[in-house]
Amino acid sequence: MPVDKEDEYIARMEYERLRKIDEEKQEKLAEEEKKKLKELHHMRCPKCGMHLVAIDYKGIEADKCSHCEGIWLDAGELESIIGLEQSALNKFFKVFKK
Repeated sequence: MPVDKEDEYIARMEYERLRKIDEEKQEKLAEEEKKKLKELHHMRCPKCGMHLVAIDYKGIEADKCSHCEGIWLDAGELESIIGLEQSALNKFFKVFKK
């Protein structure tokens, strides 16, 4: 009976070791996949996939699509735009007109 418990313990430890190795491998693959996706999509329009052009106005950087002309904002930029005075806000939107 003690041999059975020892075999069970060894098998459990081997399972945990292999599970941990597999988990680390999966995390590494997920990180590599995330990096590849970021490289593929960086500065690409989420709507049509074309290139985005960064436009800086008074420290607010908005990205405009070179094809569909959609305007994209990063985190915090909308709050910055909302904080502009009305005249500055009108000028900000004039930047994006054709």
